[in-house]
Amino acid sequence: MHYVLDILQGAGLALACGINPFLPVLLAGALASARVGIDFRGTPFAFLEDGWFLLAVTVAFVASVLLRARFETPAARAALGGLGIGFGALIAAACVADRSHVWWPGLIAGVACAAIAGAATNQLLTRTRRRLDRQAAAALPVYTAGISLVEGVLTVLVPPLTILALAFFAWLTAAGRRREGEKYAGLRILR
Repeated sequence: MHYVLDILQGAGLALACGINPFLPVLLAGALASARVGIDFRGTPFAFLEDGWFLLAVTVAFVASVLLRARFETPAARAALGGLGIGFGALIAAACVADRSHVWWPGLIAGVACAAIAGAATNQLLTRTRRRLDRQAAAALPVYTAGISLVEGVLTVLVPPLTILALAFFAWLTAAGRRREGEKYAGLRILR
């Protein structure tokens, strides 16, 4: 039972990494350093709670905030998505390694969950940015950062909530694809 809860906890943090690659890593490192809910000490992933690693992630996060305008390109969003998938895989594997020597399923769960959350978030933000003015669109990164933190904290404290979060992101992805299909449905009729 602990193994399943550890996978759910790691998958929940990976979902949060799909939304924002930096803040869930900082959250997990801080919680692991304080031994609250997770502990990476004695695992191959102990570096995730080391000060140097957390400082490097903090610097990358601050740079992404300061250079936010440059991160609005598709290539930059893809790079951040890849970073989120990588961090999601590491965090999920580290959560499983906390109480088990068989941590590799955490890598798989982390990659899958971060990819699902990242795709759903990018679709939603792309659709939302089109409808907002410049000032309102500039606030979207603040909202996504807050959502990733809340989702990360909740899944660390109550790992089964990951199932609900995963279902939500799957639904969000499916709804976004359905809307894209409906967008062009009227154009097919005109032929």
